[in-house]
Amino acid sequence: MKNYEQGTVMTKAPDSFQPRYSPFEPPYRDVKLLFYNFFDPYYQPFEYTGWRDEQLSWEKTVYIHAGLSCAPYFRFQGPDATRFLKKYCTNTFENFAPGTGKHSITCDENGIITTHGMLFKLDENTYDSYFMLSLLGYAKMDPEEYDMEIVNLTGEKFLFQIAGPRSLELLEKVTGEDLHDIRFMQFRQTSIQGKPLRIARMGMAGTLSYELHGDRDDSCYLYDLIYHAGEEFGIRRLGWHAYKMQHTICGYPQTSYHFASRIPGYPDNTGNVSGSIGKEASGYTDPYSLGWGFCVKFDHDFVGRAALERIAAAPKRTMVSLVWNKDDVLKVYESQFTDDPYCPIDEPNDLARDYRVAIHQDKVLDEQGTMIGISSGRMMSLYYHAMVSQCQLDLEWCKEGTEVFVLWGEPDTRQLKIRAKVARFPYFNENRNNEIDVESIPRYHTR
Repeated sequence: MKNYEQGTVMTKAPDSFQPRYSPFEPPYRDVKLLFYNFFDPYYQPFEYTGWRDEQLSWEKTVYIHAGLSCAPYFRFQGPDATRFLKKYCTNTFENFAPGTGKHSITCDENGIITTHGMLFKLDENTYDSYFMLSLLGYAKMDPEEYDMEIVNLTGEKFLFQIAGPRSLELLEKVTGEDLHDIRFMQFRQTSIQGKPLRIARMGMAGTLSYELHGDRDDSCYLYDLIYHAGEEFGIRRLGWHAYKMQHTICGYPQTSYHFASRIPGYPDNTGNVSGSIGKEASGYTDPYSLGWGFCVKFDHDFVGRAALERIAAAPKRTMVSLVWNKDDVLKVYESQFTDDPYCPIDEPNDLARDYRVAIHQDKVLDEQGTMIGISSGRMMSLYYHAMVSQCQLDLEWCKEGTEVFVLWGEPDTRQLKIRAKVARFPYFNENRNNEIDVESIPRYHTR
């Protein structure tokens, strides 16, 4: 840690923890804030140059982020791999071709999300999964026999996200290849200076974004190379703080930030939720309430299908964006100079400063005070000069422009009903990755 004496540690590690730094990012001396990663115990950047400087990168330039390199990463391979995954995943496998990826969801018998993440199909019998912890639990509990091997690759590979309007130019510069042919949710092999990696056109930036997957031993070298190569494009290194903000503004609900997953084999999340929703809340939800109905296909049998068919037939909620009233937010700040303040809004977002699942959710009310939704992921957007959150909202209130109220403040404290307007979801909807025509972007080596 001697390279980081200028940084500030944001969370306290256990007394038995021997500090070490992330093996996936170079130990730059200008890191502003660090935080503690509980998945694979180490410190990693919370902010490099500050959330304000980093936040605009996915809208205007390009960023590199390595914070997901700790992701639970498992390979399912063998003749029965597809049969096993179809039993638990809600997504269709009928059009799942090798060389493509899918956002995958698993649910329990009640239709409650148990985890979500990415599946990459390498060949007819091989899949790579990221963050799909539920699949390990199901594999241990499943009484059936499967001709399948589960390979734990967690920590052996890096996962970089390169995103923003200049991301394709940067990647073509460092690979020396024309990458215009990689379509949304597709991947292929490439290399950088002879170091092999997988490149996929997907990410959390909303706009043009890519992921790079490669060997852990190459991680720091390639990160530094890409970072310096990106200086001509205005690159920023994205820390965990700004990275989580983009989930809200770009329309990607996320476990441990917007909701909780009921992972089999793990304790229930009750009592681990802050905000006006109350400690009795668990944070659990279903795909339709998050706007993920398109990830549920009833073309195969899977755990939770019957419950999800009932929800699909009569959905109650879906996901919208809320834009908070600035004058009401200022009332919270103003109250801090009185003897009876509201719960403070000191931070630009409601984010637990480590990987432990401790989410913040607030009740959303109508004018009469009836609860009609749940707000989460509040964040300040510099691009839009607005405070925005995601909201699982009752369908009859989802028309854009409708005024609702976010109840701010923990139960048994002074609370404020903050006015908010229902807005488009995702809120940042410019040049979406699945829609942008990359042919409009110059090929780096022919420009």
